[in-house]
Amino acid sequence: MTIKNSAFGFIFLCIFSLTAVNVNAAAPNTTNANVNSMQAPPWQLTTQSGEIISRKQYLGGPVILHFWATWCPYCKKLQPKLVELEKKYQDAGVKIVAISFYEDEGAQPQDVIEQRGYNFITAVNGDKVAAQYGVRGTPTTFFIDAKGKVIFKSSSSDINDPKLEQAVKAIISK
Repeated sequence: MTIKNSAFGFIFLCIFSLTAVNVNAAAPNTTNANVNSMQAPPWQLTTQSGEIISRKQYLGGPVILHFWATWCPYCKKLQPKLVELEKKYQDAGVKIVAISFYEDEGAQPQDVIEQRGYNFITAVNGDKVAAQYGVRGTPTTFFIDAKGKVIFKSSSSDINDPKLEQAVKAIISK
């Protein structure tokens, strides 16, 4: 390998890396723009205790639909903020509904939620519903208004992100 070829390879690698970073940086805005115009797809799942829950049960009220997994440290970081928002806007009817997916064998998601001191309901085995919503990782949270329209999607665990509360305000004002 000559110095000339090595320098070309280095320059190519740098340009490729910068392009990849820019493409990924733009992706959340594009994804969120597409999501904001969609109706929340219907779903039906069971809880750990076998209770059947569905999207239909939550029509008519604002919902924070939270896709998560018991092994996800970012989910654990975000959940207190979601609970805080639910409590702050409880008079407006805001509810958290969680869907656990990509779980390890034998995971007990509702038990984990209760151990963390929360009481929101968690559906289990939500892999197909996650795919239906275009969820690629944990945590992913949708803010859905009373008419079932997705207002905002977040894949962040930043509890200081003002967009989280703005999204809740948006789903209660529709």
